[in-house]
Amino acid sequence: QVQLVESGGGLVQAGGSLRLSCAASGRTFSRCTMGWFRQAPGKDREFVSAVRWSEGTSYYSDSVKGRFTISRDIAKNTVYLQMNSLKPEDTAVYYCAADTSPWVTQTLSEYDYWGQGTQVTVSS
Repeated sequence: QVQLVESGGGLVQAGGSLRLSCAASGRTFSRCTMGWFRQAPGKDREFVSAVRWSEGTSYYSDSVKGRFTISRDIAKNTVYLQMNSLKPEDTAVYYCAADTSPWVTQTLSEYDYWGQGTQVTVSS
């Protein structure tokens, strides 16, 4: 059974940093894309970043490019999202997701597995 477990969320002041972790288990992820999405209150869930597990190629939304960095530790089966220069508009529940298709997508519905989410709150 595939499990994605996020951790690392919390409360931080604007300009601060957080690192989210996503521990993955239950299958081989070598041909997967691992993504981070977020959902703010009253808004749709949106793409934040993704990484191809095997190649390490990364992708970012325009809103976080230059501030967030996605990475993965293959030995630990864990994906990270380093978030720097945080803004109040980054406040959301952040979700880790896995897409088993061979291409990279930002489309929510293409992702097969989801974590339970972790809250990130950025105060002004």
